[in-house]
Amino acid sequence: MNGHDLAQQLQSKFPELKCLFMSSYANVIAHHGVLDDGVHFIQKPFTLSAITAKVRGVLDKLAS
Repeated sequence: MNGHDLAQQLQSKFPELKCLFMSSYANVIAHHGVLDDGVHFIQKPFTLSAITAKVRGVLDKLAS
């Protein structure tokens, strides 16, 4: 099972669950050229400050 399939299964049981995909998801992005709505992505390698900022940004979007 890949991360996308796992996320779909988990979100079917927990609809409010949010996921942050990392570079292994890039293959799917490359085929489509864009992220699906609501899909959050960070490219590896990343720094602690970069992932902190990404998570903060996702949480802030949810709050607005």
